[in-house]
Amino acid sequence: MNLLDKLLENYQSFEEIQIKDRFFKHNLICELLDSIKSNKVFGIEEVGLSTMGRSIHLVKWGNGPCKVFLWSQMHGNEATATMALIDFLNFLSQNGLYNEIIDSIDKNCTLYILPMLNPDGAEVFTRRNAMEIDINRDFHSQQSPEAKLLRNLRDVIHPHFGFNLHDQSTLWSAGKSGKPATISLLAPAYDEELSINSIRLKAIQVIALMNIELQKNIPGCVGRFNDEYEPRAFGDNFQAAGTSTILIEAGGFYNDPEKQYIRKIYFKAILVGLISIAKKSYLNIEDKEYFSIPENKQLHFDLLLRNCKLQRNGISYQTDIGLVAVEKINDDLHSVSLTYVLSELGDLAQYFSYQEFNCELYHITETRNLKIDEPADLIIHNGKHQVLSIKNGVLTN
Repeated sequence: MNLLDKLLENYQSFEEIQIKDRFFKHNLICELLDSIKSNKVFGIEEVGLSTMGRSIHLVKWGNGPCKVFLWSQMHGNEATATMALIDFLNFLSQNGLYNEIIDSIDKNCTLYILPMLNPDGAEVFTRRNAMEIDINRDFHSQQSPEAKLLRNLRDVIHPHFGFNLHDQSTLWSAGKSGKPATISLLAPAYDEELSINSIRLKAIQVIALMNIELQKNIPGCVGRFNDEYEPRAFGDNFQAAGTSTILIEAGGFYNDPEKQYIRKIYFKAILVGLISIAKKSYLNIEDKEYFSIPENKQLHFDLLLRNCKLQRNGISYQTDIGLVAVEKINDDLHSVSLTYVLSELGDLAQYFSYQEFNCELYHITETRNLKIDEPADLIIHNGKHQVLSIKNGVLTN
């Protein structure tokens, strides 16, 4: 068993215990970065300010010739990679079991890490920045200070590799496997023809190695994100500019709403990528390994009620009910409330879910008629006892 096989077993030795969920704020990140400043191997500087004047920091580490730029949380409610990056900084501070890996990356790479690009969005747990701009669609327009900063950093650093770190909807599936796309990977296109040049090929090869390692922990739960060219996005444009860019997206996993297990898997994906870059082992991988990763398909629901007996205008029929849990940030800005909304109704035999219930032997009472894209109101019972109850979208039983 190699060291990577034991990585998750030893994760608590470098996991940042002050981060327990997705709702951490800018202040905590600043405190954690301050705490590692005493370790002289890190260079930490404020490189700009957000729309609301919050500091944005860049961490520099390593002494190697290959420059790697990693940026996270350009969408404020996509926090998994930031958790993984803070754990990664702790990992680099260790002296012990993983010295050989750390020394290899240090010798061959210089890392530039931007843990939180959109602190204003993180503060209120929203995708966009304080100007209501999606930073990842502002590469050319450059209306937001965050987009200007990110583009300028790439131009100054001239990184050989870039890690574009995000979260995606938990409703994505890894192909038709029936499993969620817990991690999705992509070497973004740099033109509408989806061409592959030497720059994009390197990203493809690194991703193929990531997938091989991740399959050991989440078999069947890795997807390949759609590579449709998006001319406004940073990943596509960084690829075009000569930076081999790797997109990593955190999706969903069973019983992990705060993505604390996914955080570990995300960390491993980043580490595997950096090891392959440091050792140039990716050069031995064929691109067919990348294209063998199943494409994402949106085939998951949060809750799937099968074989439901409903009635309309005197007509009885049997159908499946697919519900998605829509998150809304609470007033405390440290938690969310879930509203179960009707996403689809009909034959859902080819769909999957995180929770599934067979209603074949039960009755369903609609306290309000089910309508697509509206909160569900229903009770599942056996005539005497309630088995499941949803009131105005809130799961009460």
